[in-house]
Amino acid sequence: MIRHPLILQKEKSALLIIDVQERILPVIHNYELVLNNITKLIKGFKALNIPVYYTEQYPKGLGPTSKVILDELQGYQAYQKMTFSCSGAENLFEELEKKNLSQIIVTGIESHVCVQQTVMDLLANNFQVNLVADSVSSRKITDYNIALDRMRKLGAEVTTTESVLFELLELCGTPEFKEISKIVK
Repeated sequence: MIRHPLILQKEKSALLIIDVQERILPVIHNYELVLNNITKLIKGFKALNIPVYYTEQYPKGLGPTSKVILDELQGYQAYQKMTFSCSGAENLFEELEKKNLSQIIVTGIESHVCVQQTVMDLLANNFQVNLVADSVSSRKITDYNIALDRMRKLGAEVTTTESVLFELLELCGTPEFKEISKIVK
């Protein structure tokens, strides 16, 4: 049986967490939900042994990544950037290409600025983008909604945290299934 080519595959996938930094979080719409879902994704990706990357936009001004996220990312190194798009985050795009990671699962803030520009650049560089709608946000709900609509129209696959994890899992009845099931509860 043939599976749809857009279904996420572990060996082709990576999680990208964009600029979830302490100083901007308090003004982000539903930031607690975003942090909770990004944490679930990190735990799930670690359980499935899938690469995780994260960026920080001008950390001198916006501060470090949220402690909640950093607690899950011990041993990982942030890609620093001054550009809005992650295409300017050191050698991140080259790293993804070098490792043959073509399905990028995108989370972070803000939906209409750094996330949107990154998604557009990933698409322009022939990556499949899976935008996790319940793991991105903006200060204003209007900006969030319009950005999601625009990214969808440009070719991003818009999905949810739970959908991503179960799509990558593929099989039930495995130790990984039990771990992912605990994570999403």
